[in-house]
Amino acid sequence: MAAFSGQVAWITGAGSGIGRAIALELAQQGAHVALSGRRKNRLELVAADIERTGQQALVATCDVTDDTVVTATAKRIVSHFGHLDVAVANAGMSVAGRFENLTTAEWRRQLDVNVIGAVSTARAALPYLRDSGGRMVFVGSVMGFLCIPGNSAYSASKFAIRAIGLTLAQELEGTGVSCTTVHPGFVESEIAKVDNRGHYHPERSDKRPAFLMWKTDKAAKVIVDAIRRRKREYVFSTHGRVGAFVGAHAPGIAHALLSKTRQKE
Repeated sequence: MAAFSGQVAWITGAGSGIGRAIALELAQQGAHVALSGRRKNRLELVAADIERTGQQALVATCDVTDDTVVTATAKRIVSHFGHLDVAVANAGMSVAGRFENLTTAEWRRQLDVNVIGAVSTARAALPYLRDSGGRMVFVGSVMGFLCIPGNSAYSASKFAIRAIGLTLAQELEGTGVSCTTVHPGFVESEIAKVDNRGHYHPERSDKRPAFLMWKTDKAAKVIVDAIRRRKREYVFSTHGRVGAFVGAHAPGIAHALLSKTRQKE
């Protein structure tokens, strides 16, 4: 029997990248999937792929920075499917630039999407997850352990996600609801093609190291397995684990190596 047979999963940021891949993997493992994001056309394409697996899909457009909309979206999902078993707070973006060059507005945008958006998703989902003994999931990053020049805002958001996920796991202990925070290394996505205002630029190149890049379907299998096993925290890939270990346990080495790098303006 499929691991998530008959269950209902809600994925934010489901129109592309890791979110899309998680949605498809959960469908392959028997789940019906609610897809949230800002681009309805993208979500509809993912929904069509899910329906070809024989599972049901619901497109529920949602901007995670609007708490009222997030709450209404969770309610709509449960009204449609009858229950909610897995909620994945995946929606995110990256605000890049050296600290002195970032504006207050850019900082607010980064934290509103990556942190407050994830918090709103969890707050909206938890009452229903308590009913089902379900699973709350946060998508963090190795950047929640390791800082790199030119990424202070993004790292801050992912350090916050790690703190939120670990604290919530403690608070949910014994309730029947689990909280899993996953921390990917480099995974194929459109994050490098989105500017600091959240605008998508398909012509932009991804300057992350291609030789370290994981395919999204491979990453999704690892993430969904961690969700299935109700892992509290899971870091991948090999380079991601190395980076997280150095950042957490050898910060002096990380500083010596990374402080010499320069963020291109």
